[in-house]
Amino acid sequence: MALVVQKYGGSSVSDVEAIRRVARRVVATRKAGNTVVVVVSAMGDTTDDLLDMADAISARPPAREMDILLSAGERISMALLAMAIGELGVPARAYTGAQAGVLTDSKYGRASIVGVIPERVARAIQMGAVAVVAGFQGINEVEDVTTLGRGGSDTTAVALAAALNADVCEIYTDVDGLFTADPRIVPTARRIEALSSEETLEMAANGAKILHLRAVEYARRFGVPLHVRSSFFAGLL
Repeated sequence: MALVVQKYGGSSVSDVEAIRRVARRVVATRKAGNTVVVVVSAMGDTTDDLLDMADAISARPPAREMDILLSAGERISMALLAMAIGELGVPARAYTGAQAGVLTDSKYGRASIVGVIPERVARAIQMGAVAVVAGFQGINEVEDVTTLGRGGSDTTAVALAAALNADVCEIYTDVDGLFTADPRIVPTARRIEALSSEETLEMAANGAKILHLRAVEYARRFGVPLHVRSSFFAGLL
């Protein structure tokens, strides 16, 4: 039985039906005999909407309060996904970044993970539940909520996978794997079947948007196998 960490981005949980589709995939993975931990981003354009509201209220919103605000998006999606998984007959528990033990420095808006102590996540999966964790966020040394910046949910997933000694970390997105270019822009882009960690790191450093640079660096440092998959492929649903 493998321990699988799955991460779903905003487009994968953009509305109720999308969340139900993700829940079905999670349950299918579980029924295949795997232990599953899920990391989710905010639904669709939620983060942009929160940024717009903050800008409408304050010309210079405080960084600490911005992190509290922006962390709300992932909390919504984690709770809804846990409910959707539960409706399919599989127990699920939702955790914020802080509850999941994601520890960061105090660079609000662009914090770095300094450690992960996933005690509650480990207890949940030991009890047979799916753990659903809010990506993009953690907690600093003074117990303030922090956010990790662009690509933060990818980094959360890889860091949790490393801390839990997971067999694989699966990054689900709206394109089917890694390509030589963005297939939504370049129709002739070719799918890349496999890359070494060095090649993946080079692609991320040069602007490839499927995997964030910090997530790839973390995966390389801790030896976490990364798979990139499409959340819209119907094979497991």
